[in-house]
Amino acid sequence: MAICTNIIKEEESKMVIGIDIGGMSIKYGLIENGKILFKNVIKFDKEISQEKMIERLSKAIVESIAKWNVDIAQIKGIGVGCPGAIDSVNGICDKAYNLGFEKLNICKIITEITSLPCKITNDANAAALAEAIYGSAKEYNNVIMLTLGTGVGGGIIIDKKLFEGNFGKGAELGHVVIKTDGEKCSCGRKGCLEAYASASALIKKTKKEMMKDKSTSMWSYVDNDINRVDGRTAFENAKLDDKCAKKVVRYYVKYLGEGLLNFMNIFRPDVIVLGGGLSSQKEYLNKQLYDYCAKRHFGFINCPQVGIVTANLGNDAGIIGAGCLML
Repeated sequence: MAICTNIIKEEESKMVIGIDIGGMSIKYGLIENGKILFKNVIKFDKEISQEKMIERLSKAIVESIAKWNVDIAQIKGIGVGCPGAIDSVNGICDKAYNLGFEKLNICKIITEITSLPCKITNDANAAALAEAIYGSAKEYNNVIMLTLGTGVGGGIIIDKKLFEGNFGKGAELGHVVIKTDGEKCSCGRKGCLEAYASASALIKKTKKEMMKDKSTSMWSYVDNDINRVDGRTAFENAKLDDKCAKKVVRYYVKYLGEGLLNFMNIFRPDVIVLGGGLSSQKEYLNKQLYDYCAKRHFGFINCPQVGIVTANLGNDAGIIGAGCLML
């Protein structure tokens, strides 16, 4: 009977807490088997010190555990997804420009206050892990994920395990150079994939082409206010057969497609998952990318095809993926 009791306790101890740190808010939730049982959010306050912010988060988690009426002994630990340069070995955020974090020992603070073990990774890694285990890529072992937002984040899953590189500093897929001496990137280099395939890059290209063509339907789409151009502008007007918009989309597909071909050659994944704001175009974007890569033999002649799918966990991917770090 005692042996049976131990087994039951071990099986029940699958709950984890996942934290998704963002520039405006921090979301966290209690997760079991990939499902969020409870979720909460606190406002990110840049008026207090970075240490105080993590202390406030940790105390909020302790209060939430009590409110959720959960035995803390049944929680395996806390995983954190955080933007920026992360030292996953030592649990430190070395630098996150948008958050104002620098040399911040996030895991140490969380463990001291909650008494739960803690692990951390880059937020794009967390999203990739979630999609590979519970999301659109759960049927595959080898997965590449790109998050197409303000920047381009990346995550690499090999044999269902997260690959982070030395001290968690790898998998910066948005910063592979696809055009030498090309567009300047936010990282300081030139020609990075992020400088061509991010939403910011797409918006910049859209505005540039609109200024050349005053007859494009994109002007009426934004009520003649170029400041209203966003990542949807070119795509939605291309669907209406607008010549200028289609030109912008072809440009975008070309450079993102070249990035995908590089990753296909390097990793030969089973599938590439697209997340972030631009992934909302779903099959309209995926099919064009797939056709672009297919015409180029998926990177190399006589190699396996690589699927291209859209992430399906949405805004919960960060929380779920962070929690997966503890499993």
